[in-house]
Amino acid sequence: MTDRTRPNLLFIFSDQHAQRVTGCYGDTDVVTPALDRLSARGVTATSAYCPSPICVPSRMSMLTACHPHRQDVWTNDDVLASGRPTWLHALGAAGYRPKLIGRLHAMGPDQLHGYAEREVGDHSPNWPGVPRHSMGILEKTNDPNLESLARSGGGQSAYALKDHDVTEATRAEIDRLSAIDPESREPFCLTVGLMLPHAPYVARPDRVAHYRETLPPPRLEADRSDTAHPWITWWQENRALENVDPDDIARARAAYWALVEEMDEMIGRILDRLEETGLSENTLVVYASDHGDHVGERGLWWKHTFYDESTRVPVVLSWPGRLPQGVTFDRVVSLMDLSQTMVEALGGEQLPHADGRSFWRHLTDRHAPWTDEVFAEYCTDAIPDWTGGDAVRQRMVRQGDWKLNYYWGHRPQLFNLRDDPDETNDLATDPAYAETVEGLKARVLDGWNPDEIDRRMRIARQRKDVLGAWARNVLPDNSYIWQLSAEMNRLDET
Repeated sequence: MTDRTRPNLLFIFSDQHAQRVTGCYGDTDVVTPALDRLSARGVTATSAYCPSPICVPSRMSMLTACHPHRQDVWTNDDVLASGRPTWLHALGAAGYRPKLIGRLHAMGPDQLHGYAEREVGDHSPNWPGVPRHSMGILEKTNDPNLESLARSGGGQSAYALKDHDVTEATRAEIDRLSAIDPESREPFCLTVGLMLPHAPYVARPDRVAHYRETLPPPRLEADRSDTAHPWITWWQENRALENVDPDDIARARAAYWALVEEMDEMIGRILDRLEETGLSENTLVVYASDHGDHVGERGLWWKHTFYDESTRVPVVLSWPGRLPQGVTFDRVVSLMDLSQTMVEALGGEQLPHADGRSFWRHLTDRHAPWTDEVFAEYCTDAIPDWTGGDAVRQRMVRQGDWKLNYYWGHRPQLFNLRDDPDETNDLATDPAYAETVEGLKARVLDGWNPDEIDRRMRIARQRKDVLGAWARNVLPDNSYIWQLSAEMNRLDET
């Protein structure tokens, strides 16, 4: 007989969902009844951050609760070592059998990283260096390219089709679990990996049309002044974002809001089935995303920066009878902290030698001590076309109300998020804040040396070049792949 008092876990992890584009976070335009319902029944974290504003390093750091530089995973073609225990290993050691349905986005031969089972899988190859999937008419729209805005609007994205398959596979799994005799049913640990609302900015035409009518333009304008940060200015110029057609902006934004609504609808179908089967009663449900999206704010798109549009992520936790309902949690936390929190909630041992800290007790004890400090890293090599040949070494610290963005080779940025939540008043060059800048810069550089990071990344690039050449020649098999075809993508007139 199993211990039926142990909880279940349903963790829903989306891709590129900006925190602010959710009803429960204050957006009055977007339609997100499922996430709003989850928030009303649980705890909504308002100051949660990703470990990196780019997919793979953020996801791998979330898995291990370790900073990107601690495991040499900075870019989207870096491979997480299989010997690194993840929060799934921790829960497997605690007696669970973790299962994943959908997206993982891990590179290399290990496509489980602690999961015992996996369904549906990813749409892209496991190996760097091999040909990517063709997006057909939406080619180049899933990356930070101007085509992403020009080829936007009503239509169909293969990513949405994949997520619908993930949704149905999840509902089928819930049905399977509910059919097991409760006396012999083991508690489940289920992750649902969604692609939406990641670009392409293409969604159902009726929803795009709705948001084109109701959605206002970006609230924050691009900083074109002489005091604008040089790297941000360079990034805008490199991505040709200085003079985007206003119609492209409006259409792409409408499609993003429509994608969030479509994702929420799928989440609602999953939560409905959980409740219909009675499995919700002892299930911790957690929703989060790997990073955000500017969606036109500040004249920026996609992620890649340390502004809150890019780094602040939605995190909602609900567990009837165990967590308070309809409350906000305002402590500064990271996705690395979230993984440790889920481990503790299910009775597992914390991952050793990790950077993440469980905030489980803090969800019910607001007076428990907590250090409001998180870090994020953004480091690239010069290989992807969108880098413009500029290999960056950047790190952010959010400490209390302060945020310092460190740029190797450029001056930092300093913002006080209490007084300046829009991050429009850079205080880094103000002599009155020199001591604050130096103190936060010391935190950024504590154990993180950009010259050493540069050396390690150059070595890693040489090794990846060998692996890429090997993969192009050998064409190794890919595992856990959802078959994407170019014909799945369609762009309508909108």
